[in-house]
Amino acid sequence: MIEIQALKKGTASVRVLTLSSGRVNALDVEVLEELTRTFRELQESGNGPLVITGAGRVFSAGVDLNRVVEGGSAYTDRLVPALSDTFDALFGFPWPTVAAINGAAIAGGCVLACACDRRLIGPEAGIGAAEVRVGVSFPVAALEVMRYACGERAEEVLLGARTYKGADAITRGLAHRVVADDLIEAAVAEAAELGELPVEAYRDTKAQLRAPAVARIRQGGATDADVRRLWGSDATQQRLAAYVESLKRRD
Repeated sequence: MIEIQALKKGTASVRVLTLSSGRVNALDVEVLEELTRTFRELQESGNGPLVITGAGRVFSAGVDLNRVVEGGSAYTDRLVPALSDTFDALFGFPWPTVAAINGAAIAGGCVLACACDRRLIGPEAGIGAAEVRVGVSFPVAALEVMRYACGERAEEVLLGARTYKGADAITRGLAHRVVADDLIEAAVAEAAELGELPVEAYRDTKAQLRAPAVARIRQGGATDADVRRLWGSDATQQRLAAYVESLKRRD
């Protein structure tokens, strides 16, 4: 589900993590747990800069809604904490992180990209937080990641639930730069450049910048309990089942 490759760029060694999970790199509990474990292992081993991308033509289409519908509230009670753990682990990763958004980054895929320090996006790749559109709310970690990335445009992005490309994505804080060719190479080069900065200064400054968001994540237990109830409610499950069925008809 996850592949890691070490690449050299100048004097820097950059890890490239490729998410490979089905046709659209969907996020289920098992994938999320593997991502969280990987981020923590890389952090503990001091492996330096990290690039994250998706296999094939999609970065990540977000949560695997088929699993949500099949598993009901018992599954979503595991899913919401798993989402929070993954976003928290990446958002707090002390080394430079760069998302190479090679294709659609939707909902949880959007949050995963936005948890990175820098985001490079292909010209045809769409990115957006679609949670409200499908009738679910954000775990605290996901919302704080998006608030940090989008700043004053966060309300527009989160409540509008639209998908953006190119300059529109950059304007809203969802991406920093559009890369038409050699996206991975560009992401590795950017990660390597950030990795050449003094390590302790980068780590400490990043931690200070994100400290208010991290504090709200740590205090978000009650909110996340409400989020789990909403995700697992009969009304939400029925809405998601109808949405999944509509996607199948579209395919």
